[in-house]
Amino acid sequence: MDTMLLRILVSTIVVSLLIVIILLIKKLLNNHMTVKAHYHIWYFLCIPILATFIPWNYFRLGEGTRYFKSLLFFHRDAPSKSERINGVDASQAPNSDLLHDFTVSVNKSTPDFVYHTFFTVWVIGVVLFVGTAVYSNYQIYQMKKSAAAVHNQKLNELLEACKELVGVKRNIRLQETSLITSPITVGIFQPYIFLPSKTGEAFSLNELKYVFLHELHHHKSKDLFVNYVMWLFRIIYWFNPFVWYALKRIRFDRELACDASVLDLLDEIGYIEYGHTIIRFADKKYDRTLEHFAPGIGGTKKQITQRIQCIASFSSDSLLLKWKSKVIFAVLGIVVLLLAPITTVIASPDNVYRFSGNNTVYENLSSYFKGYKGSFVLYDPSKNQYQIYNREMSKQRISPDSTYKIYSALFALESNVISANNNEQVWDGKIYPYSEWNQNQNLATALSRSVNWYFQNTDREVGRKQLQDYFHKIKYGNEDLSGNLDSYWMESSLKISPIEQVQLLSQLVENQWDFKAENIKAVKKAILIDVQKNGRLYGKTGTGMINGKNVNGWFVGFVDKGDESFYFAINIQNMNGQALGSKAAEIAKQILHHKKIY
Repeated sequence: MDTMLLRILVSTIVVSLLIVIILLIKKLLNNHMTVKAHYHIWYFLCIPILATFIPWNYFRLGEGTRYFKSLLFFHRDAPSKSERINGVDASQAPNSDLLHDFTVSVNKSTPDFVYHTFFTVWVIGVVLFVGTAVYSNYQIYQMKKSAAAVHNQKLNELLEACKELVGVKRNIRLQETSLITSPITVGIFQPYIFLPSKTGEAFSLNELKYVFLHELHHHKSKDLFVNYVMWLFRIIYWFNPFVWYALKRIRFDRELACDASVLDLLDEIGYIEYGHTIIRFADKKYDRTLEHFAPGIGGTKKQITQRIQCIASFSSDSLLLKWKSKVIFAVLGIVVLLLAPITTVIASPDNVYRFSGNNTVYENLSSYFKGYKGSFVLYDPSKNQYQIYNREMSKQRISPDSTYKIYSALFALESNVISANNNEQVWDGKIYPYSEWNQNQNLATALSRSVNWYFQNTDREVGRKQLQDYFHKIKYGNEDLSGNLDSYWMESSLKISPIEQVQLLSQLVENQWDFKAENIKAVKKAILIDVQKNGRLYGKTGTGMINGKNVNGWFVGFVDKGDESFYFAINIQNMNGQALGSKAAEIAKQILHHKKIY
């Protein structure tokens, strides 16, 4: 599934779950929370958004991500059924079978076009709602241009007095316009209060005081900024009815919180006068597109009725009620912090390797890759220099497919599951798609024929925990073994970039991991492909097949020239099913020959 689509899907589930939790808390603990807390509790919805769309990989949270994935995607390891025969040494002869293709298809029940269709529909919805947001802000812009400044000295003096009472120090422009019938507040950077035309004549100064106190509290509470965050929610989750309902509740809770803030400044007589002022704006109509960006004192008759009921029963918040609200917030905060990693873990697959690019030559080898997307990476340790074709793809992590078997073999050797002199396994009689697989195998034949069942058996015997420790020790790609133990390397959870493939091969040959020297030697012997006068070629191909199409071809290896070595990795991709490991090897050999390396 496309990474972006996965992020949207997972965050939708988490956001919907959080909305349900918040609604339950508000209902069950209604009398244990302040009116303002009922509004501010919605702020927690921002956390899943941050967890989903912030690139956490740049904050080096990979180890925590992998830990949570290991908890979320636990798989029971199947018992191994392999039998070993003693006394078989790893072959030392060159083996051209290493360049042949032995791969099985990974079947995906949902075709890619289904995901692409869903994503396209989502993008269309996003574009439409972004267009609506732009139109609404254009209307506000036009309103600012057409509105006339209020020059009534008494009104301006009243506004300044109310600003001092509320504690607002910013310059706020007071203007009149015929485009609205109820006062509204707009502007994050330059605040405005818009009054309907002739409001100064229709309302007393006392009533206008309550209007100003209400609108100023919107400014003080940063409700205009919250409006834009709410609209961002609407854009991303336009298809989610839970979000639509939550946004409706947020707007109403916002007005109740604003009313409560105003009432805190008044006496009981003021409560009644404030309530009467609100009633005068009941069901005053203005363009609904403005409602989401411009809070105001008015509302529908139903909303005004509920607000009047709250005003009638209003009492100042007690210290105990405030502490209860803080405790509820703290508990919900813990719940949200537990939910946020789920979003981050599932939707952040560590797809790109952070490569410094120091001492790197980027070259154009596109003529070798006709008909394929691809990348080629060559590392010369004598110069500590990389030569790279396709900068972006060289850092992109993808499934290693059968190239991982180099390290699967090494881990089996290190775990004493097999040894250099004891590495043959008995075929269990099951018929596999290649005749070469339907026989006993040793380490050399299993690598050259890319025999899946051989390495699946050794992986089971090594065990998931030990494998995870090894992958972490050598820092193999994203180190993600959360997929099925028999196929995590086969278009599944484990991913690695071409640059990392080259780095690992260099570390393998130099044994920078302090593994047993005889085990390193056994693996090298098993991947020896060819010997010529100018060097020895080692390597392993890998092919990723999805629904019968070869979409991902690898060839990784090195050339040993005695006094110097060159490490390389090539990956090719083709959605038409032509991306074979053997084709990747063919291209790599052409490039190496052109560079006079092999």
